[in-house]
Amino acid sequence: MTKKFTKTRENFTCIVCGFHVKGNGYTNHCPHCLSSLHVDVLPGDRACSCHGIMDAVGFEIRNGNEYILHRCRECGFERKNRVSTDDNRQMLYALSGSLMIKKQL
Repeated sequence: MTKKFTKTRENFTCIVCGFHVKGNGYTNHCPHCLSSLHVDVLPGDRACSCHGIMDAVGFEIRNGNEYILHRCRECGFERKNRVSTDDNRQMLYALSGSLMIKKQL
C-alpha cells in the first residue's frame, strides 16, 4: 500500500466529549479533547473496521511541525496527526508536560 491522502470533509460530534466539530477535509480529531476514531487504513479513506476511540497519548515537534500521537483503545494502533490551529492548546501543553515528566524519570 502507498501512502495516499483522501480529503474527506465531514462534520461530526465527538463521542468522547460531545463537542460539535466542523470538518475542513483535513480534520481527523476533536480540537476540544484531541480524541479521534480509528476509521482510516490510509489517511482519509475511512476503510478501517476497528472504529475504536483513539486517545491523544503523545506530542512532538519535528522540523517545526507539531504532531499528536493517537493510540487506539481497542487494538493499540498508533498514528501521528498534525496539530490543527483550532486545537486546544491547554490540552496540548498538558500532554507535552506529562511526556516531559515521563522522559525525566
